[in-house]
Amino acid sequence: MAKWFALVLMCCALVAQAAEQPWDELVAAAKREGKVVVLGPADPQVRQELPAAFKARFGVTLEYLGGRSSESTARLRAERSAGVYTADAVLAGIQTMATILHREKMLDPVKPALILPEVVDGSKWKKGKLWFMDPEQQYVLRLFNTAGPVFYINTQAVKPADLRSARDLLNPKWRGKISAHDPTVPGPGSNQAARFYLRFGEEFVKQLYVDQKLMISRDRRQLTDWLMRGTYPISFDAEDDQLERMRKEGLPVMAIYSLPDLPGTLSGGEGQVALLSHAPHPNAAKLFVNWIASKEGLEIYSRTRGGAPTRSDIDAASYLPEQIIPRAGVNYFDTYDWEFTVTTKEKIRLRMKELLQAR
Repeated sequence: MAKWFALVLMCCALVAQAAEQPWDELVAAAKREGKVVVLGPADPQVRQELPAAFKARFGVTLEYLGGRSSESTARLRAERSAGVYTADAVLAGIQTMATILHREKMLDPVKPALILPEVVDGSKWKKGKLWFMDPEQQYVLRLFNTAGPVFYINTQAVKPADLRSARDLLNPKWRGKISAHDPTVPGPGSNQAARFYLRFGEEFVKQLYVDQKLMISRDRRQLTDWLMRGTYPISFDAEDDQLERMRKEGLPVMAIYSLPDLPGTLSGGEGQVALLSHAPHPNAAKLFVNWIASKEGLEIYSRTRGGAPTRSDIDAASYLPEQIIPRAGVNYFDTYDWEFTVTTKEKIRLRMKELLQAR
């Protein structure tokens, strides 16, 4: 019996050792390369904390290039057209991933690069498996799934009871008092317009965006400022993180997370990770995607960026507002659905251009 038990222990040790070997080899190879270059959102806290934590864990430098997605993709296109490859991995929103990086074949598969046991273990993820967004289930891994509001109000001018349904937005009293991000360009404005269009139809959207004289802007900071000042006391697309800060400071802003006829939304934010093809530091790139999908890496990114993690072993409720963590049994509208992003929303965006020309 003792010999049998010893044999079992020895087998377990050998299995564990075998599992650790590829990981140890990857870490060693990444150290030889010395660094990984990651494109991501222009967030000062992310820029500071991700590289520091990665360096502390592996001794490998993480060169973080934060910026607007439009700037990052323009850089990638220019470099690649010249045969230059400087970046290894990217953290971005679904619009960038689906309609540019994936469509233009700038990505390598992430799935075969994932070898860390806690990452490939389906029980560590809320969906019971890794959540790949692309049709091939290989390229774009979703790390955030955050519940978002249907709109925001300035409570000095608008009370929650004033807007008990989406159709209350059509009340003449709100004409000229609603702002939105431009629904004719890819982004939050086209997400919102497409959601209204799919839920209520074209006539509703025409009444809302045209007849109600919505103020359109492509600057979310401007939308947030208008909301705070009460210039436009209802906003569809103000900045979530800025509004949460304002709310804590006692300013009269409030997010409405759902209505009886309009459920809340889900978003991945900049919580999608992908590997860029022709990576100059391929092993460090693989190390990074394993780490950012691990409990340690994803919790750091979630805390700094404010997105709700898709892992099941992170206590997000201890540091995120409870309303942005999706609740079980609630029917949300996922604005990061792949088909919605690449096909449905684009058709509606083009129709919105036509409708708004009549304003």
